Amino acid sequence: MNKSVEEVIEPQQAIEEVEVLQASLKAGSIAQIVVALIAVIGLIYLLKFVLVTALISMLLSYVLEPPVKWLALLRIPRWIGAFIVVLSTLLILGGLTYYSYNSAVQFTDQLPAYSARIRGEIGSIRFHADRMAEQARSIVEAPKDEKHIVPVKVEEGPGVAGMISRNSETILNLSLAGGFVPFLVYFMLTLKDHTHVATVRLFPKEHRLLAHRTVGRISAMIRTYLVANVLIGLLNSSLCTVIFWYLGIRYPYFIGALSGFIGLVPYLGVFASLLPPLVGGLDALNRTGILVVIVALVGIHILTMNVLYPKFVGKRLQLNPLGVSLSLLFWAWIWGPVGLILAMPILGATKIVCDYVEPLRGVGQWLGDSIS
Repeated sequence: MNKSVEEVIEPQQAIEEVEVLQASLKAGSIAQIVVALIAVIGLIYLLKFVLVTALISMLLSYVLEPPVKWLALLRIPRWIGAFIVVLSTLLILGGLTYYSYNSAVQFTDQLPAYSARIRGEIGSIRFHADRMAEQARSIVEAPKDEKHIVPVKVEEGPGVAGMISRNSETILNLSLAGGFVPFLVYFMLTLKDHTHVATVRLFPKEHRLLAHRTVGRISAMIRTYLVANVLIGLLNSSLCTVIFWYLGIRYPYFIGALSGFIGLVPYLGVFASLLPPLVGGLDALNRTGILVVIVALVGIHILTMNVLYPKFVGKRLQLNPLGVSLSLLFWAWIWGPVGLILAMPILGATKIVCDYVEPLRGVGQWLGDSIS
């Protein structure tokens, strides 16, 4: 009888030991995955300058790809066509920068004339705020005959030299990125076919067809995303230009283009798009005009993000709103404002990769807007 009991207990102990060993291995695997994710996030943060510059160059190469193809139809070699397109883009951007600089200088020269009005508006707001605070204080406190003098501390405003000194690292990074981007875009345009084939050949032969389809679908997604953003940005710019021209804001076409494209930035874009017209319309806008600008830009943003964006962009990306919001939050935390611009293409590419890789299809379905 005792022998039979021992024979029953020993297999149970062996099964329990196996289960404990499997649980330990599973816990160790999870710990390794967590450590690897933390390491990847840290690496992405440390390589911010390199990755952001490369991704922006990649997006610009997709934008400039059609003109290079059109020049190729005229039997112009691809490297010459890429050079012409990149050089033309630099000249256009240089002209826009020069025009923007002149407009900013003219506005700065006229700023003292607006200072009285700005002080008057701020003084009016402070008067009403102080009056409300005084009324609230009179309700909760007993009246006093003594007059208390509140000390006012006057600080000198920061100068241009101080601002440059505090932001020297950011200015240096932007200068370096601006120097690298044209060369990266040129080489990406020139070596596009070679890069595509070489990327596919990195995979084993049995997976190359799948890799080719994945890369092709990512390229189509990015191209559609950029074209849709440009078209929606042009539509928003046209609407803003008409509204600003009607309100008498100076340089309505320039300020309208700024507000139209800035408004495409998720979440923060609607607030940033208000700054150009409000600053440019200091001498033309009254309180009604300011209200019209705010209502119009908020309405355009709501129309863009809730009607146009889902119709033209959402069909290609097929992402659920929760995944998009988490992606925007993550990349804004890692890379700052530029992360808001790159978050959507990165998330769309991630979903496509997950859809084609069998172990990650569950993640792709979670990121998608529907479960098939």
